[in-house]
Amino acid sequence: MAIDWIGFAYAALLAVGGVVAYTRKGSKISLAAGLTFGSVAGYGAYCITRDPRSVKVSLFSSFLLTIIMGVRFKRSKKLMPAGLVACLSLLMILRLVLMLL
Repeated sequence: MAIDWIGFAYAALLAVGGVVAYTRKGSKISLAAGLTFGSVAGYGAYCITRDPRSVKVSLFSSFLLTIIMGVRFKRSKKLMPAGLVACLSLLMILRLVLMLL
């Protein structure tokens, strides 16, 4: 049973990003979203660790974040954080799809 280190790192990055946004800007919504999506992505990484074909949770959270942050990036044209999270989430989607092949 191989541990999904990339998935856990992605989840940690989302959670830490929410905490950083809260400490710098005082954004409670960013804190809640970061911790929520980080937890869901962490659970998805746990599911992949247990069964490498079980990518539904991770795929769903990555897809949702790609859409949300992609729209925010298109509207604001700011790479940080919306563009970065959208790109990382898109890369996670590609990785998960390749895992299924």
